[in-house]
Amino acid sequence: MQTSKDYLHVFLDMGDALLNSGAEIFRVEDTLNRMGYACGATHMNVFVITSSIVITMEFPGDGARTQTRRIHECGGNDFTKLEQLNDLSRRFCSHPVSAAELRNEFEEINANRPKPLWKLLGSVLAACSFALFYGGTIPDAITAGIAAILIWSLQKYLRPVCMNEVTFQFAASFLTGCAICGFTLLCPFLHMDKIMIGDIMLLIPGLMSTNAIRDVLIGDTLSGIIRLIAALLLAAALALGFMGAIILFGRFGL
Repeated sequence: MQTSKDYLHVFLDMGDALLNSGAEIFRVEDTLNRMGYACGATHMNVFVITSSIVITMEFPGDGARTQTRRIHECGGNDFTKLEQLNDLSRRFCSHPVSAAELRNEFEEINANRPKPLWKLLGSVLAACSFALFYGGTIPDAITAGIAAILIWSLQKYLRPVCMNEVTFQFAASFLTGCAICGFTLLCPFLHMDKIMIGDIMLLIPGLMSTNAIRDVLIGDTLSGIIRLIAALLLAAALALGFMGAIILFGRFGL
């Protein structure tokens, strides 16, 4: 006979994975509630904010159990994993399985990681496209693509050693801005503003701000405000980083 103890930890892991794949707060709470009732719980209480998940489950004759998970990272956007987790939750609600089987299926999905090469190609394509879209030339687009490779490298190697996301955002934007200003000094025919616009799009917290507004509109005010403040801090760090690079190179006659 399955108990809440068997399911709690896998539900917490699924909630963590959903948050880090770009899911809204409502989606996480609704998914975990539905899965809890599907596996036989008589009462489910799920509370989620961007930094914490609290689940209370009660099974017949087993009493209530509560587990809390501190979320240290939140704000990713792996939509492939998000869709796979949503599909797993729907299949589980239709045909509940044991906690061990659910754990095995979840681990198989969670083990998948986006290939770095695809992320690199996506970054280059996005930067080049935005540079052209906002009026840049072909050389501007090529330069934006080169800067996108720098951003990808910083995300891969610098982000793990930064103390938090705001610190990384400032460092990445400043170093990228310095590289773009350097290219512009060496090649005066380049348009610095068009190149920067193309690369800023890779760092701007668009999904986070969108989810923040959605959370507020559907009633998850606390989570929405937390996400909105985080998005504003990241946007400010982004602006300060590029501004710092422009001011620094302005002293060299840029």
